[in-house]
Parts: sequence; structure tokens; C-alpha cells
Amino acid sequence: MELEAYFDHLAPDDIRLKGSRIGIESILYEYVHRGQPPEAIAARFPSLSLDQVYATILWYLRDRERLTAYLADWLAFSQGAREAQAQNPPPVVLKLRQRKAAQQSAS
Repeated sequence: MELEAYFDHLAPDDIRLKGSRIGIESILYEYVHRGQPPEAIAARFPSLSLDQVYATILWYLRDRERLTAYLADWLAFSQGAREAQAQNPPPVVLKLRQRKAAQQSAS
């Protein structure tokens, strides 16, 4: 099977494993930043086959510069989203924080 057959390119910044909603960034983060072996990654994502995990890693090893940039962009976007959410949390989070504060002051 061709390596490209394992992936769906939905957009330049959205590449997923075919037949799943899991992006390659999830696999690459586990492999590159957490140092997880393919078997552990496959166990973490039970909807993926070990072949899919290996295909993602092989693609990364063959095109390291491009996929390192892809992963860096994803990490930067994720950090920005976390910061934006921290500055403007959803109403449910505010309500839970208020409830927790009220419980703590009652204790």
C-alpha cells in the first residue's frame, strides 16, 4: 500500500489518518515530544491500527522538515487557543469556579 493511502488531506493544516478523526499531529506529538514507541501510541489510540501509526512515523522520518513545521504550527495554534480560553473562559467554567469558591468559603 502506498504511504499516502493512509492519510486524508482535508486542508494544508489538517491531515488525518484515513477512516478516523485523528490528526497526524496526535501521533507525531506522542512520538516526537513524548518519546512513545509505536505500540504505546497504538494502545493510546485504539481506533487506529499499528500499521497506521507506523505509516505516520515513516512519513515523518521521510519528510522530517515539513512535518516538524506542521507539528510546530499545531503546537503554536494549540497554545494560542489555550491562552484565549484562559482569558475568556466559557460561561460554564465561570459558573463552576463560582460554585467552587462558594463551597470553599462555606467550609
